[in-house]
Amino acid sequence: MFDIIGKRNWFFLISLIVTIPGLIFILLTPLTGGKEGLQFTIDYTGGTTWQIRFQDENVTADQVAGVFHDHGLQAIVVKQGNKFMDIKTEAKGFLALAPSPTPAPTVNPSASPDASGSVAASESASGSAVAASASPAPSSSSSPAPTASPAPSAASSPAPSGSAAPSGSAAPSATPSAAIGNTQLPTDGKGGEMVVALQAALGPIAEQASLTTIGPVVSAELVNQALILILVGSIGILLWITYRFQDVKFGVTALVALVHDVIVVVGIFAMLGTIFRIEIDALFVTAMLTVIGFSVHDTIVVFDRIRENRARHAGEPFAEIVNHSILQTFARSIMTSFTVVLTLLSLYLFGGEAIRNFVLALLIGIISGTYSSIFNASPLLVVWHEWEDRRRGRTGSVRAPRTRRAAS
Repeated sequence: MFDIIGKRNWFFLISLIVTIPGLIFILLTPLTGGKEGLQFTIDYTGGTTWQIRFQDENVTADQVAGVFHDHGLQAIVVKQGNKFMDIKTEAKGFLALAPSPTPAPTVNPSASPDASGSVAASESASGSAVAASASPAPSSSSSPAPTASPAPSAASSPAPSGSAAPSGSAAPSATPSAAIGNTQLPTDGKGGEMVVALQAALGPIAEQASLTTIGPVVSAELVNQALILILVGSIGILLWITYRFQDVKFGVTALVALVHDVIVVVGIFAMLGTIFRIEIDALFVTAMLTVIGFSVHDTIVVFDRIRENRARHAGEPFAEIVNHSILQTFARSIMTSFTVVLTLLSLYLFGGEAIRNFVLALLIGIISGTYSSIFNASPLLVVWHEWEDRRRGRTGSVRAPRTRRAAS
């Protein structure tokens, strides 16, 4: 019979070998200001993500970052395998979207009884002023209010549309600015300036895959919600397991195994972020909550068998009861995890780029959760139980072999 509990120090050493480097890379995140360690998408940090491809495939990420630096912007640039430059930079002024209060004073004074005449005069004078002069026109319609409300988002709509009126004063050019997620290169604001600078320094931009900007308010809310979800989930699991097994040792050791799995997943992503610039997105929180649930489920299966065997084999050393319980549930735990891992591997290989990091986090977490449930949680329970026995002056109750054979 394999003695897992007797070799528990080796399993603890393996966990330390995995978690300590991960913790070091996690700590590099605040120490380096986010340049090393965990790499967050703009969902958490706020900012602009811009994906473009140059006609010259020899353009490097350092060259692009250098152009941004020359124009007063800090940028993290990664060249993807499909030749696209994944640029993450600050959000300030990158998309020239005018706020709604700005165009109001410039539009309202032009409203007069001869509004139609001013429209005609403006159209004949300059084609670029159509959007600005057309705003009084809704005075003849029955619902003028809705047309003036979507001012911030109207920058991407064509000029002839009446709803684009407030944005006309902020974007005088006939070509509309790029909207969030658009594939059209920006022409105004800092984005338009960077397009001109990049093409002047590195050649024409062949294609834009996306352009997305998220403000700091949204990102701060996401961070707070993520921390609250993980904290509340962990506390709830601790309380439930303690109540279910009527022993705080079961709840605490299950929570330690859970924290081990979280550190392993986050630590590995910190390493991958430092080496390969892999980022943590909004789906990462979902992956972590799934890993927490799976890890606790696997731990409870072993703990439940320990409780049954503890009553069935009363008088035997606790370490032997735990070791026997682990071996009884070992095949079930491995086969369940192996089935999940096969499914996740298929998703990782064929599921597409959008969910690849999410599936990777699940893969790491499921493997770590299976390991911690078998080789960490239960051995820790034995260590704690033996420490209590020594503190109370007990050596443990051991039933004599002859008595056991006689009873059988």
